[in-house]
Amino acid sequence: MKKYLNLFDFSQKVDYKTEILAGLTVALALIPEAVAFALVAGLSPLTGLYAAFVMGIVTAILGGRPGMISGATGAVAVVIVSVAVSHGPEYVFATVILAGVIQILAGIFRLGKLMRLVPHPVIFGFVNGLAVIIFMSQLGQFKVVSEGGEQVWMQGSQLYFMLGLVLITMLIIWGLPKITKAVPATLVAILVTFGIVLLFGIETRTVGDVASIKGGFPPFHLPVVPLNLETLSIIFPPALIMAGVGLIESLLTLNIIDEITETRGRSNKECVAQGSANILSGVFSGMGGCAMLGQSLINVSSGARARLSGITAAVMLLVFVMFGAELIEKVPMAALTGLMIMVAIGTFEWASLRTLNKMPKSDILVMVLVTLVTIILHNLALAVMVGVIIAALVFAWDNAKRIRARKSVDNEGIKHYEIYGPLFFGSVTAFNQKFDVLNDPEEVVIDFRESRIVDMSAIEAVNKLTERYKKQNKKLHLRHLSKDCRRLLNNADAIIDVNIIEDPNYKVVTDKF
Repeated sequence: MKKYLNLFDFSQKVDYKTEILAGLTVALALIPEAVAFALVAGLSPLTGLYAAFVMGIVTAILGGRPGMISGATGAVAVVIVSVAVSHGPEYVFATVILAGVIQILAGIFRLGKLMRLVPHPVIFGFVNGLAVIIFMSQLGQFKVVSEGGEQVWMQGSQLYFMLGLVLITMLIIWGLPKITKAVPATLVAILVTFGIVLLFGIETRTVGDVASIKGGFPPFHLPVVPLNLETLSIIFPPALIMAGVGLIESLLTLNIIDEITETRGRSNKECVAQGSANILSGVFSGMGGCAMLGQSLINVSSGARARLSGITAAVMLLVFVMFGAELIEKVPMAALTGLMIMVAIGTFEWASLRTLNKMPKSDILVMVLVTLVTIILHNLALAVMVGVIIAALVFAWDNAKRIRARKSVDNEGIKHYEIYGPLFFGSVTAFNQKFDVLNDPEEVVIDFRESRIVDMSAIEAVNKLTERYKKQNKKLHLRHLSKDCRRLLNNADAIIDVNIIEDPNYKVVTDKF
């Protein structure tokens, strides 16, 4: 009989055994990633491990998405590497703290809802690009350092052993869930591969060959930097970029985990949690970070759905660093490589390829472009921003073409223009071309029942049109303006003279000549 534990979220039932085993698996997968990202940022391995612990424990407890895993990430490492190289780790810690403050402010001002503006093709492109990056990052495990100090591909028995161990790991992860789901397949795969290496004495690269992970509890350390404008000018730009990158990656991961688990996370709460975690990471000698899609997928695919798995992963990571470093350093990298390759395969949205011939060409362009930017530049935030901008421009272009005008003349000789489609900056040119001011009769009605005045460009277009009719001494009525459109026109009255507005109920005509 399963035991359940309500932990920090009394609406969520937690399978105690599944959560702990999933957390243990994630902790093993976090170690090489944290070490690698710290080295990418030009920092010591422990800086990445401390960040993984602090980010993981804080977001697991305070975050808006139970089951999501946070830690040191490559996206953040790429941002702070310039600070580390130019100014040293103290300025990195200060940058991480400032980025955390910015993220908290984003959550307080409820900017997390802006993720609703990210179209689905952008998410497809982001996920596919990230999957390719995860896969390509594992290829480095098949290289060794030659006598000349260069990275070369493995050869002979060394390559065959590495490939064999990786394939065994992948096969277990793929096949075990078809037999039983009593234990996480990822954990079993790591343990079996570890056992094969020990039993047969296979010479292969281990975690300890990458870097030593032995350390103590993260030391409390306030950044030693001058508190002046010069310091702010150094740390603010990378802190702003780091905050943006971290939130974009975290909130996209949140949305993806939402879809997988068919539940709903809280984006603004996650922003505050990410910010709090980065602040604490900066004062506890960590490099900062954000949500990790790969580890989050490992977690939820192992059956975890609540906060306990994230807490377990963070705590076990610290236990490994403080007490189990010698054992963990013997874990073969082949096992973790196989695990991450399976994560890459599971991350890729294969459905996006099957539906290519059914998607609009503009959506295909956005998806492919976001994927390429993600892969080539390794800049997830830039890739998402590019995708959103292009999708917005395509949307604006499509809607600009939808503005139409149905023309008719009633029994009293009054000409009616019934406008269809939104009137905004993209459609004002087509809107102006619909009217024949010189040849129209003395009285004209423009009916906006099926249209909306959206922005300042639309207001200006309406104003200029009324002025054109006024110069010809012709009477113009603007009819069926919605309340929000009328409010826009009234708010702009101080700088734009909107000449004639007719009440939607056809009772009052206001002439502002």
